[in-house]
This record gives sequence, structure tokens and C-alpha cells, in this order.
Amino acid sequence: MRRPSRLRSLLIVSTAALGLAACSSSTEVPAARSSATDVAFTACDQATCTGEISGAKFEIVMPDTWNGTLLLWSHGIRAPQRLPLYPKEPVVTDPEVAPGSTPDAIGDVGQQLLDQGYALAGSAYASNGWAVDDGVTAGEDLHQYFVDHIGTPNRTIVWGASLGGLVTALLEQKDGATWVDGAAPMCGVVAGGNDNLDLALDVTYGIKQLMAPQLQLTGYSGWADAAKQWKTGYDAVLAAGKNIQVGVPEIIFLAALADAQPQTKTYDGADLTSQVEAYGEALVNALTYGTLFRSDIENRVGGNPSENTTSNYAARISTDERTLIDSIGGKGTTNKLLAKMAAGTRVSADPTAREALQADTPTGAITDPVFTVHTRADPLVIAQNETVYANRVADVPQQVGDLVQSYTVAPATYPPSPGAPYGAGHCNFTTQTYVGTVSVINDWVQNDVYPAHAAIARAFGPASGYNEVYAPGPWPAQN
Repeated sequence: MRRPSRLRSLLIVSTAALGLAACSSSTEVPAARSSATDVAFTACDQATCTGEISGAKFEIVMPDTWNGTLLLWSHGIRAPQRLPLYPKEPVVTDPEVAPGSTPDAIGDVGQQLLDQGYALAGSAYASNGWAVDDGVTAGEDLHQYFVDHIGTPNRTIVWGASLGGLVTALLEQKDGATWVDGAAPMCGVVAGGNDNLDLALDVTYGIKQLMAPQLQLTGYSGWADAAKQWKTGYDAVLAAGKNIQVGVPEIIFLAALADAQPQTKTYDGADLTSQVEAYGEALVNALTYGTLFRSDIENRVGGNPSENTTSNYAARISTDERTLIDSIGGKGTTNKLLAKMAAGTRVSADPTAREALQADTPTGAITDPVFTVHTRADPLVIAQNETVYANRVADVPQQVGDLVQSYTVAPATYPPSPGAPYGAGHCNFTTQTYVGTVSVINDWVQNDVYPAHAAIARAFGPASGYNEVYAPGPWPAQN
């Protein structure tokens, strides 16, 4: 089923997304992998290549000539209800077969991959929100359906963005010994739910202590209740940004707790004003995750999984950050803010809920080639997710699979509109980076070509921001 190309970038709302069904196990790996580049398949039509499995809509798009590789895409998180900042935006339940695809258009990324002979498949999830389990089940179900109705892949590569990056990592971990041959998590929440939700709690706790004492941190009665709390925090952050001597130091201080980058897709961080705007965006992202999506997560795991009882906030403020905060707010401002943080009541997790959310966390036990991509300045899913993931992979004795991680870095300056062309913003990759990611992982899986720096640079292209030197630091809470 071929569709016309239409330019449509991957949109994950910067202030909302945490851009992350029922056969349980898919088919076994064929006895031998063919190197054929013209693989037979059943013709794709409306009846066989679209539909719904266990409440999750799916779509399959086949090329004219199939190279034998199936690309199974997992989309990012979707709000279960409308977001406060975007009340007119509908709740999305459609499948995606590639970044930027819609039911009406395949998008530039998908069209280029089709032209290269890849089969594309993607599914919505049975629910929206922190639907990690639903995403894994949807991927397994769709692969089984593809084999039963379309053809037998020589290779199946799972890939996805944001929450879909986490789903991708978990699919590889669960099914790498059977039908998954390689994985490409992009801008993924690969540190897992607890680390990221704990970090969001640090920020929302800070907003409460420094800006909005009435803010409720956990235990929301539902989405509407969480939306009220989000609005309280959002208004407080906006007000702080208008007060240079008092509010701006607080924004910089809270951004330091989460190790937020001074760049986003809109703000290049070239001067202090732009940096503060970028930090403010990062705080709103954390607030959104820590209130709206927290309400969904708490409902799924049966309580509050987050804690900050051992958070050492003073250790996260560097000398340079302290100097900047004190230069704007006056001598001793950092110590005053730390004192306010220390005066609050810390939050303890429900052990059962925390254990349940931990089940959505990659262990690091990989079986196949895994190639990750992340922007350096991601204001929603910080690049240090990759550090945590890499450390877990390294800690697995006698590791079977292999991991290569790559990063894109934004230019030093760029206008607010259209913003950063790459490297800054959540999942802000060029079309060639998406297509190049597939090229790299497929070449690794099919031809055993290890992705060296030069090969990645060629695949991503010169206008991608690929930086072979950059590597994110430790997780903020480890400081």
C-alpha cells in the first residue's frame, strides 16, 4: 500500500510529551537468514495492511520490491486526555509506521525508506499515556500478524522515539533471542520510569518550595486534578521568569537540579535571556511529566512510585551555577534557596508502586546490535538517559549484544523560528538522521558492519549535527 509523500515533521509537544495487546510471544527466528534483496510477500491491501489488534490500530506499508528487512516503529507517548496548553488538539489514536507518518501520508522519512526497499509497520497502543506494556504487546502482536499475513522477514529491526524508544529497548530485551534482530531507540526514556519520574519530582518539589507552596506533588484524583496542579506550577514558573532578581535565580537553580541544557529547539542559549527561556521550558516539561503524566502512572502502578528522601540538592549546584545565581540574586542567594529546599517535607515512594514502575526499566541485558541516537540538548528526555542505559549494559556479565550510542549537537546560534535544525529539542533530528539510523543498524545486522564514527557521519550527513566527541555526563541524581 503506497501513499504519496508529504512533509510532516515528528511533533512531540515540548511541554507535554514524553515523546513512550494479545499474543505474548512472536515467531521463532528462521533457521537461516537470506541475503536476498527481492523477497516475496503477500500483496498489501486495505483489508490486510490496516486494522486493529486487541484495541490497538496498526498499519503496514510495503515497498514495490522488498529487501527483506521489516522496520517496526513504536511511537512516543500520547496524552490520554487533552493537554491544558492545547485544549483543541484531539487525542491521537492512529498508528505510525515511521516518524512523521499519518493515516493520510507516509512522510519524507517513510517514503525514503520505502524507496530503499524496507517494509514499514507501526501500531498505536491499546491505551495512551505511560503505555509501555501496551507498546511492547502491540509490537509483538504486529510482528506476529506480519508473519502470518504478509511474509517472513529476513531481519526485523525495532525502532522508536521517546517513550517508543523505551518500548524499543524493552522489545529487544524481551524478544532479542527470537524475532528481533536489531534495535534503534531514538531520544528514548531508556533510563526507565523511576529515574525520570524521580527527577521530575525534584523539579516539582522545587517549584513548590520556591514558587508555589500550594502545589500538590502526588496523589491526584485524576487527570483534571493533575491539570489544576499543572496550571498552578505553570503560572508560577511564568511569573518567576518576569522577575529578574528573585524569579530568574530560582529558574536557574531548579534547572541545575535536573542538569537542564541552556538550549531548546526555540532558544539557542546564546545569551542569558535565551538560556533562562530554555531553562523555563525544561521546567515546564518536568512539571508536565511530574503532574499530568504522573497521574496516569500512579493510576497504572497503584500509588506514588517516586521519592526524593535522599536527594542531595546542594551537590547538584556547580561552582559556575552558584556564581551565576548569586550574581543575579545577590550574595548568598544559592544558600537561601537550598535552605528553602531543606525546609520542605520530602516525599517517600510506595514500595509496591515503585517496584511496578521498575518493571518498565531496561536491565541492560541486550542480545542484538543496539544503536541509539539522542540530541544533546533534550529538554524533556535528558541525554543522560543514555549514560544510565550504557552503564546497565556494561554491568551485565558476558553480554551477548553490543551497544553503540550517537549524539547530535545544535549550532551555537539559530533564530527562534524555525529554530534549531537539529541537536536541540526533543527528538529534533533531520530526515537524513532518521533514514541514516536505519541504514546504520541494518548494515550492522545484515552485513556485520560495525558503526564506526565515519560510517555514522556518512549515514547522517553533514547537516545533522552528529558529534563523535560528545558524551553526556552522569545522571543528575548521582552527583
